[in-house]
Amino acid sequence: MNSSEPTPGEFRDRLQTDRPHSARVWNYLLGGKDNYPVDSAVGEAILATFPEFVAVARLQRQFLARAVRFLVRDAGIRQFLDIGTGLPTADNTHELAQRLAPESRIVYVDNDPLVLRHAEALLTSSREGACAYVDADVRDPERILAEAAETLDFTRPVALTMLGIMGQISDADRPAELVSTLLAGLPAGSYLALSDGTNTNEALTKAVEGYNGQSANTYHLRSPQEIASYFAGLDLVEPGVVPTSSWRPEGEDTGTDAPHVSVAGIALKK
Repeated sequence: MNSSEPTPGEFRDRLQTDRPHSARVWNYLLGGKDNYPVDSAVGEAILATFPEFVAVARLQRQFLARAVRFLVRDAGIRQFLDIGTGLPTADNTHELAQRLAPESRIVYVDNDPLVLRHAEALLTSSREGACAYVDADVRDPERILAEAAETLDFTRPVALTMLGIMGQISDADRPAELVSTLLAGLPAGSYLALSDGTNTNEALTKAVEGYNGQSANTYHLRSPQEIASYFAGLDLVEPGVVPTSSWRPEGEDTGTDAPHVSVAGIALKK
């Protein structure tokens, strides 16, 4: 655990159990128990407006699994910087990676205090590999890179995974520049795996507007083209930036009948 862990008083202040938080709402939608009544209420409101959201959430988890398998098996990656970790669930990044390559090293990054409290579960690494957790905001990429360097070797390729996190960044915070700064700190041979929600479905747009009106943090849907621009200057892996369910689907994946409301891609930094 890094030295930035909050004191008990700071933890209580940041927890904000009177307002929904994205990681806890996501946990509720995935059937988890690490949430509060305000989170479940907002989750139910989202489902009332956009009932397919659970299927969409599962698609993103399936993409994470496919992405990690590709990065380990096909690309030979053994280091992961996972930003926007969320609450632990089945098949977290380190479990997926170390199942295939036990020597894999993973750094998780999130700024939700409840995620921090669950970091012990995330830090259960294989003996050959390593896991660490950085309590930081994606808007502070220099700090993330500095703390991640305590666990990861930045002279060797790293996979930067950013699933559902850029939608939490407003245009005023220049999301594309944040991605570029993070990638600039990684060596050639590194990869970016990114997925995010699109503004292509009216029902989802309404559900997100309702969420934003109640939540401690807001979500910003963007066009597929704008999300694709995060990969500028990188070599996209086939099939490119596509609907999340269409990125190299595998036989066990389900929910492909869900609306195409997110896109995903993986790309190489040369």
